[in-house]
Amino acid sequence: MLEKLHERLQAHRPRKLSPALRQAAVLIPIVEHDEPTLLFTRRAAHLKQHGGQVAFPGGKRDPEDPDLLTTALREAQEEIALSPRRVHLLGQLGDVISLHGLRVTPFVGLIPPGLALRPEPGELDTIFEVPLSVFLEDRRSHTDVIVAGERTLYVPSYEAQGHVIWGLSAMMLVELLAVGFDKSISLDHAPPGSPLNYRPERRRAVPDIDTDT
Repeated sequence: MLEKLHERLQAHRPRKLSPALRQAAVLIPIVEHDEPTLLFTRRAAHLKQHGGQVAFPGGKRDPEDPDLLTTALREAQEEIALSPRRVHLLGQLGDVISLHGLRVTPFVGLIPPGLALRPEPGELDTIFEVPLSVFLEDRRSHTDVIVAGERTLYVPSYEAQGHVIWGLSAMMLVELLAVGFDKSISLDHAPPGSPLNYRPERRRAVPDIDTDT
């Protein structure tokens, strides 16, 4: 399964947004257990932006970063003590834009199980893993409906171990599932039977994201 994921991501041509936007990058770590998991972080509750929210390790690009992959790996090392040497890069997903106008570039990487990871207490409350099967089987609790400009997005929301995975992280997961695992999942429609939760309309338009299979 993971070998095929690598092949598909290497063949993928991710979308790129305007380089004029402020840049950030995240690492989507897949932990190589017998039953693979995805690793997430929870932002510290005291943070002014995104406090208490679940996210992948990552952050803004520093002027010294030669590229965005360096940003993702550096931030993962700073946030969860993950050495870049322990990350086997599988590929890159398309840029997404945050509510604050950041262009966020996701990178997908394999990491071995049993690493001595630890959350940076000034930024994170905890690190946790969720079985990849939760997302492959699309065990969403509901679907967030987000109107952005002229586009309506149907973003899955997942509950796992008392955490809620939604928003930008869930949008990245949709592309990972569609492109990397050939799943019939899209931001352009909700699966039948999913409860819908209508979010406040966004002023900022969201770029086109091709995630249909």
